Amino acid sequence: MNLLDSLVWLVNFPVTHGYAITFIAAFSVVGCFMLAARSQKVSVALADIREREGLPSASQGRPGLEVLWRIRRIVFGVLGVVMLGSLVLGILATIGVPLTRGYIHANGVPTTGEVDGGWVSFTSNAGVEYTLRNDSFTPSVHPDTRSYVGSGEQVVIRYLPSHPQAYVIDTTQSPQ
Repeated sequence: MNLLDSLVWLVNFPVTHGYAITFIAAFSVVGCFMLAARSQKVSVALADIREREGLPSASQGRPGLEVLWRIRRIVFGVLGVVMLGSLVLGILATIGVPLTRGYIHANGVPTTGEVDGGWVSFTSNAGVEYTLRNDSFTPSVHPDTRSYVGSGEQVVIRYLPSHPQAYVIDTTQSPQ
């Protein structure tokens, strides 16, 4: 398995789902960074109130609570960075920047497929049939990114051999 193919495959997901990822990531980024920035001071303030009211402390018998807070902050910080990167990739894909399509076109294996509405169906060289989404806001066409492929048309698909989910519709070749 090629490491660069795997990286392109991972980046290709937010690129091919650009419109949806833009909205999902835009709302998620704020929440992730808020949870990453939130400190243990909230529970410290609650412990002060419990102490003042004469109630038992909730943190008694929990010596690893501070470690769990740090792990939570790290996890949500990393998740926030991933979602921010997905947001940027989704916006760039929605405005038409071909981020991964050039690599897939240059290194992909050609095969014949069919477009059926918002779906593309093709069979890989391994004999596995794939039916994948071809989003209307970020269609997977290359090198002519403005070309339109209608429903029911036979097309040439180029896909990465190790990751067939990363594909482009080749606009320079016809299936005949």
